[in-house]
Amino acid sequence: MNKELIILGLTMVLVVLAGFSGAKGQSRKESPREGAFAKAAVIVVDVQGDFTEWKKGSLAVPGTDKTYVDMVRKATSLLSKAGFTMYATQDWHPSDHVSFYTNHPGKKAFETVDIGGRKQVLWPPHCVQGTEGAKVLVDNNIFLAIVKKGQDKDFDSYSGFQDDGGAKTELDRILKARGIEWLVIYGIATDYCVKATAMDAIACGYKVVVIEELCRGVAKETTQKALDEMKAKGIVVMRSLDLEALRKLWR
Repeated sequence: MNKELIILGLTMVLVVLAGFSGAKGQSRKESPREGAFAKAAVIVVDVQGDFTEWKKGSLAVPGTDKTYVDMVRKATSLLSKAGFTMYATQDWHPSDHVSFYTNHPGKKAFETVDIGGRKQVLWPPHCVQGTEGAKVLVDNNIFLAIVKKGQDKDFDSYSGFQDDGGAKTELDRILKARGIEWLVIYGIATDYCVKATAMDAIACGYKVVVIEELCRGVAKETTQKALDEMKAKGIVVMRSLDLEALRKLWR
């Protein structure tokens, strides 16, 4: 009787082990879908409270209501699950930042001034370090890194790669360290930070796709001009997120 129980027990162990092996094999079969994007990353640009109408931001861009933010969140989650490495940029200004009109007595928001030989647009104070309006509105746990920009009070920084003074962020270094070659970029605003980040990405040697539907621009005319300029530089502007179309770009 004991011998029969031992044989039965061994049989059950073998069945469990066989099932475990089969499950592992199934997991490996799913890996090619992730592998297609092994050298691809996403950069979600400045989706922060102060840039959105939803959060009544101080520098809200048109069309940035909760529906837009939810669309960005859904797309970002989808891309993460598809195997992309995920990054975000975050405007992170000191309160005495050069771009704030309040730091220029007698000046008004959206005026342009000359500072050290460069043109500077004056904005309402926004994305001040540590404030609610500076928070990234997409689940921060999705991102491998959130790259802060605009921390130097003397220089603006539309691009996630560098500020107007040429000081580099860590973005290029960490992308290259992971062997990233392709970038999918979207966020706020099309005609400023999205454009600057995409243009610098091309200059750094990456192949770039911008998802137009997941971006919002400050003004219709400057947004169209930005899209045209990006296309002229070889950036692929995709109307909406299409994973299959992205896969074809990698083949």
